[in-house]
Amino acid sequence: MTLPIYQVDAFTSEVFSGNPAAVVPLPQWLDDVTLQHIAQENNLSETAFYVPRGSDFELRWFTPVQEVELCGHATLAAAHVLFEHAGLQRSSITFHTRSGELGVGRTDTGLTLDFPLRLLRTVDVDVAICDALGGVASEACEPDDGGWPLLYVYEFEADIATMQPDFAALQRATDKPVVVTAPGDLQDFVSRFFAPQFGINEDPVTGSAHCCLMPYWQRRLGRSALHARQVSTRGGDLLCEVKGDRVFMTGTAVTYAHGEILRY
Repeated sequence: MTLPIYQVDAFTSEVFSGNPAAVVPLPQWLDDVTLQHIAQENNLSETAFYVPRGSDFELRWFTPVQEVELCGHATLAAAHVLFEHAGLQRSSITFHTRSGELGVGRTDTGLTLDFPLRLLRTVDVDVAICDALGGVASEACEPDDGGWPLLYVYEFEADIATMQPDFAALQRATDKPVVVTAPGDLQDFVSRFFAPQFGINEDPVTGSAHCCLMPYWQRRLGRSALHARQVSTRGGDLLCEVKGDRVFMTGTAVTYAHGEILRY
């Protein structure tokens, strides 16, 4: 038995940009060890696996070293595969995940993720984290539930774009991924996402991080609909809007490759 596999660039309309994710459709769940081995072999920031559940789908995400609770770009990639390659005709999908039900709607402008908003609380700026990042932040926050990521705020887009972290030092300084953010020159805000703790030094475009970024920038800018850009080397754009306790993120995706897993 072989398995289909797709590699999709998410939050972009062009290959070689955005965030690449592998998507592996399954008729039923394989054991967790095999899922992790496949993700490790793919060596991308995320591999998404989905199985049918009635008219919906169950969805899980794995980095090369562990399963994660929430992932935006691989959810976008999975929806792209269902719409573009699996022939799904309806306008929306419901995924059942470790973070609850997540919706993806298809519109004229792209695919819109319906994700949970995560409120923030202010924390002290950690000198060791700043030293590892290579610049002193003006503010630091974390989710109210004490989870990840940490959010470190800077003054200018150039502070984010030119940052060259010491990833070994960052992993020693904290056991949580770190999002750095600042006002954008052309967009409302920019960010980058560093997660050496998850086996990913830098994730190119991170939808899940915007569940925290949006309430911060909504409060600071006084608007609920914002244009965000992740200024990694590959880069990617998200149109985001807060509605109640949800964050809606719209982006596009493009298939880079598809094939078969022959041995697992």
